[in-house]
Amino acid sequence: MPTDTVLVDELRIRYADSGTGDGPVILLTSPWPESLLAFRRVWPELARTRRLVAVDLPGFGHSEGRPELLTPSAMGEFLGHFITRLDLGVPHVVGPDVGASAVLFLAAQHPGAVRSLVVGGGGVAYPLEVTGTLADIIAAPGIEVFEGQDIRATIGETVEPVVPRDREPEVWEDYVSAYENGRFAQSARFVRSYPEQLPLLRDLLPGIRVPVHVFAAADDPLVPVSNGEYLAARIPGSKLTILPASHFAWEEIPDQFAAIVANWVTRAEAGAVGSGQ
Repeated sequence: MPTDTVLVDELRIRYADSGTGDGPVILLTSPWPESLLAFRRVWPELARTRRLVAVDLPGFGHSEGRPELLTPSAMGEFLGHFITRLDLGVPHVVGPDVGASAVLFLAAQHPGAVRSLVVGGGGVAYPLEVTGTLADIIAAPGIEVFEGQDIRATIGETVEPVVPRDREPEVWEDYVSAYENGRFAQSARFVRSYPEQLPLLRDLLPGIRVPVHVFAAADDPLVPVSNGEYLAARIPGSKLTILPASHFAWEEIPDQFAAIVANWVTRAEAGAVGSGQ
């Protein structure tokens, strides 16, 4: 995954670009607390036929950020600017985890900006339906409580199951170093905005007209399957797939995840999805 940086809205943004493939682009947004390297296992398969671009969202991974961008609606607007800046046309967008709500805002408020979506693994339901550490982060009295954490220990332990430090030390370090020096506390602003942002998204979902494939992980300890069911019930013509995985499905079952993306993009291009098919 060759990475580079680009200046978008005066922020230095890290992205990866396969530079190969014809036709529309597949844009993948980074999950949290990982980075765009979370897609290293699906990248080879998807890059065989399509140009892939992955981006570290502002304030996540190794991209610069600003507090005012750390809400789903603002992040959706920023993604539109990123797409324009890199001249990506009308891409298919894969938004796992924190990217899910952002790309849904983008599709709802700018109907011509994306061709199709694959989303899941992020808190989207309102009233909130999140558990475990994610629920604790949202309920905390302020981001100050995260500033004194040993990030190398907490993030390192979180990602260890999908990126063992002894086997992939460079990827492990990429994830952990992305959230040091107060960056984890700042990035938490995004999910802490859910109580105010998700009611807005709820009202927009029925207006989304691009093909949307929703995924949920059966054993996700942070984001219950009910979030996927919530989206599927509100987005016209959407499809829901429940995956045999925990929270990091894109890393745990990369072959199946890549197949879902590739199939959905192919069907969207052929006009075979979007009406409950």
